[in-house]
Formats: sequence, C-alpha cells, structure tokens
Amino acid sequence: MMIVFGLVAIFLLLYLSQDVFQDTIDDLIGFLKNADVEGLRDYFLSFGPFAAIISALLMVFQSVIAPLPAFVITFANGLLFGWFFGMLLSWSSAMLGAILCFYIGKFLGRPIVEKLVSKIALGWWDRFFDRYGKHSVFLARLLPIISFDLVSYAAGTTSISFWSFFWSTGLGQLPTTILYSYLGQNATGMVQILFYLFTIVIALAVIGMLVRPQINKRIRKGKNK
Repeated sequence: MMIVFGLVAIFLLLYLSQDVFQDTIDDLIGFLKNADVEGLRDYFLSFGPFAAIISALLMVFQSVIAPLPAFVITFANGLLFGWFFGMLLSWSSAMLGAILCFYIGKFLGRPIVEKLVSKIALGWWDRFFDRYGKHSVFLARLLPIISFDLVSYAAGTTSISFWSFFWSTGLGQLPTTILYSYLGQNATGMVQILFYLFTIVIALAVIGMLVRPQINKRIRKGKNK
C-alpha cells in the first residue's frame, strides 16, 4: 500500500509540475472521453515497442484514479494487437487495476471508500452483496453498466476473500473483454454505437437471469392460491 500511495504521489507531482506530462495525460483522457479508438491506437503506436506497457498503465490508471470508459482501451488494444493478444493485455491490466482497488478499499476502510465512490453507490453495492453474496462480484462483472471501479473498491469493504474476488472478477469480465477486443479488431467505425448495443443486450440477458427466479416464484404462488 505504501508503494501504491507513493506512485500516486509521484504521479500527482509530475502532473502538477511538468507541462509535457500534464498534456500527455490530458490527451489520453480526451481519447477515452470521446471514445476515439483510432486516435488512442495511433497514440499507443507512437511509443513503439513500449505500446503495450503504456496501454496497461493507462488501464490501471483509469481503474484506480480516473473513472473513465475502459472499453475504449480494450477496443484500441484489439485494433492494435489483434483480438487475442489485445484481449490478454486488456484482461490482465484490468485485473491488476481491480486488485489494487480491492486492497485500497480494504486498507483505507469504508469511510474513505464512500468518498471515492459516493455513499449512495456504496449503499447500492451493500444491498446487491447482501442479496447475491459470494456470487455478487461475478454477476456485477457480467453487467457492463455497473462501474468496474465501484465493484473493486466496494468489494474490499466486505467479507469476500481475495481469491473469491480474483476468480469472480477474472471470469466475469472475460466475455465482454473478448467481445470488445474482437469488435476492436474488426470494426473501426461506429464504435460507440456497437458498444452501447452490445452493452444493452448483455445487460438485458443478465438482468433477465437475475429476475427470472423471482418471476417464477410469483407464478407458483399465484397457482397455489
């Protein structure tokens, strides 16, 4: 944790004192906010053999510090490295970011996490965790509409073990990571439309899976009356 806080302090110092570093971060944030996949791909290419390292650092950065759309990085990795290697890079770097958030949440405790993700969001997670228990992280990862960072930070404040969190996160984020990497490799235009379309489809499928037992229970109660 001291290493993490040290790196954050160094980052803030560089950002506030070095104009070149500040411009670089601002450009990267602009690519993510505007869903500029091709622009981000070209930016990674400008680092030559270090492109994969820069991509991984950006994925961790957006997980821990700045809640920005990670799907843009995943699309760019698929476009630059191909769907398979792009998927491996996106998956592993997102896992690293999730693990850091998990331990930051566990180390800092609930009062600080409430300030990082908001009290309302953390309260929603508490209800979700109470309802689905050990399966909550896995289910949340299947829903792209649920903040990746929120789940990681909030899970650190619960009783869930690290390995349960690790495997749930790894397996839960794998389908969308593969999908977005494949789309990134094969679709250079209309990225935002494709992302929202598949997000809605996946969200509806998972929500249907969660709601179906409740509907079946009500149907059975109605038949028994």
